Amino acid sequence: MQNKKAAQKPRESYPSILVIEDDKPVAQVLKFMLEQQNYAVTIIGDGRAARTQIESSPNPPALILLDMVLPYVDGFELLGLIRTQNSWTSTPVIVLTAKTSEQDIVRALDAGANEYIVKPFQPDELLALIGRYLQKVP
Repeated sequence: MQNKKAAQKPRESYPSILVIEDDKPVAQVLKFMLEQQNYAVTIIGDGRAARTQIESSPNPPALILLDMVLPYVDGFELLGLIRTQNSWTSTPVIVLTAKTSEQDIVRALDAGANEYIVKPFQPDELLALIGRYLQKVP
């Protein structure tokens, strides 16, 4: 009898998603939900660590889930940074935040966000959006 684990692709060959989220319970729910869909998930819990990752890594993830309210560096600044890094500029960014004002939504979309989802979010809606962007990934 063949071991199921041996037959699966290694996790690093799955599409990668960077989750920038400071709320640990939300981050863990996202990680669980995304790993169930065979995505490789990395969680970063504050803006400063996210900025370091974006500035230092030449290999961007396949997609980013970005909270706008973060310690140290907010999501708007990170979004601007993502859109100025040569290797990261075309990475899809889905904003996932509790900020609900029209001004914040427009500001994020103008800064280069691909989608804007307000918390609490609908899991199936989020997974459908992610799937739409990542089916374009080879």
